[in-house]
Amino acid sequence: MRTGIANLPLHGGKCPPWLFERMVKMTRAFLEVMITDAGTEGVLARVSDPFWFQAFGCVLGFDWHSSGLTTTVCGALKEALRDRAGQLGLFAAGGKGKTSRQTPHEIQLIAEHYPLAGDPGELVFASRMAAKVDNSAVQDGYQIYHHTFIFNNRGQWAVVQQGMNEQNGWARRYHWLSTTFKDFICEPHQAVCCDHRGEALNLVALESDPARKVITELSREEPEKIVKELNRLQEKALLQLPARHRVALSDLNPRKIGSVLLKSYARQPENFRALLATEGIGPKALRALSLLSELVYGTPPSYRDPARYSYAHGGKDGHPYPVDRTLYDQSIAFLQKALTESRLGRTEKIEAFRRLARWEREQENARQH
Repeated sequence: MRTGIANLPLHGGKCPPWLFERMVKMTRAFLEVMITDAGTEGVLARVSDPFWFQAFGCVLGFDWHSSGLTTTVCGALKEALRDRAGQLGLFAAGGKGKTSRQTPHEIQLIAEHYPLAGDPGELVFASRMAAKVDNSAVQDGYQIYHHTFIFNNRGQWAVVQQGMNEQNGWARRYHWLSTTFKDFICEPHQAVCCDHRGEALNLVALESDPARKVITELSREEPEKIVKELNRLQEKALLQLPARHRVALSDLNPRKIGSVLLKSYARQPENFRALLATEGIGPKALRALSLLSELVYGTPPSYRDPARYSYAHGGKDGHPYPVDRTLYDQSIAFLQKALTESRLGRTEKIEAFRRLARWEREQENARQH
């Protein structure tokens, strides 16, 4: 086994249509094999694993250092399930840009066409909360632009979403899995992946619990009181905020914050989760409440970056070698054949995957010689 370090540059470009079509076919074959072997919950667990997800993108033929791997793999998953969702009991909604905002609507449409356990509204809530957490409760400088929500007919789900830092051009990927977390507002992520780490306002960190309680209490106060506190702090010329604050107190408009907090004041949220779910409560409102919690009430939130993994990203320009289209088509056919044979029984299934492994080694040897 060879080990080492790969320095992965950032490249531009798009996934060519001929490659995406093959990715969809191979993804569909993979999904059928995985569901046969581990059920839909096994697929969700694998998708939420950052190492498996990255490796899966490479297996599909995407470049080993591809910046668009997240969006393209999720797109292939969604397309592969489009005409097989009812048979497989697995569904996908959302995507990149404007499509991500259609996720709740797509979940409702799926619920109208297929029998799902439980209330589909809970799935919609989970999708919205995952996006709200990573865009507002975790302020790490990465703006969410991609959100894919994958779920089965038993109400289990996984989320893969990605943000982009416009200043440094790096991406950050967030993985969620419904079966492994207890609370949306306390250490909910299965993984957060990024090659860069720094300080971030992390209101879902375990150590932010005291701040979450104070922030919730503040959100129930009359907005005029919050505005008065912000104005008082801004008037102190000698006030020096710690460098870790990504948004300074001077960047906040107390009047606008006050109008936003009217919503939380009217709702009187019972906890931080309810506050976060309140429509209109976004990053700046939470930043203002966090600053007040720290500077006035002495309960600082966590500034620990939640990223725990590093993952490869870069371009789609044929490195380290172009995809062999003929070989790719052969791979799809082989997987489909392996699936057919795996349905004969567990012994035959294991042997089918062994043949797949032998075939891959033979192809690798052929490329080297």
